[in-house]
Amino acid sequence: MKTKERSKIGKKNRKSGSDFERRTRADLESKGWIVDKWSNNVEFQLENLETNEKSCGKLIPAKHKFRGKGIPMAMGTGFPDFIAYKFIMGFPEEEDKVLLCSNGLNISTYEGWEIIGVECKTNGYLSKEEKEKCKWILENNIFSKILIAYKEKEGRKIVVKYKEFKDV
Repeated sequence: MKTKERSKIGKKNRKSGSDFERRTRADLESKGWIVDKWSNNVEFQLENLETNEKSCGKLIPAKHKFRGKGIPMAMGTGFPDFIAYKFIMGFPEEEDKVLLCSNGLNISTYEGWEIIGVECKTNGYLSKEEKEKCKWILENNIFSKILIAYKEKEGRKIVVKYKEFKDV
């Protein structure tokens, strides 16, 4: 395959991926989630060079990617793609607020938020490295769960579906 043909395929795939991310974000917002781009990434350090055994993961700011001369840098290359949060418990009534304050609880730390990570994959499958990152994020309680958004056709319409990442 020629370089120009590969370039066209790459451009088409990038556009398709960013369109799917916009569609996913709009879908989550329509379901009541507050959504933002996640700008961090998980970095692993090699513990054993001979076996490529990884350990000591840490959360770092995502690096911007240089795409070429005259082309803007790719921003927001974090993993997962989005952070979404929603208040899942009803807001406390005035009487409950007074009761909470009298018991020494601060209302600003009132629990009831669900914070999730959302990774957009048009086919719904994560790579081995992405699975390792998901495991680390869940083990370190960065998010309560990670959803993988994927495309599914229903008739002529493309619908965003979600599946939860499970550590298998």
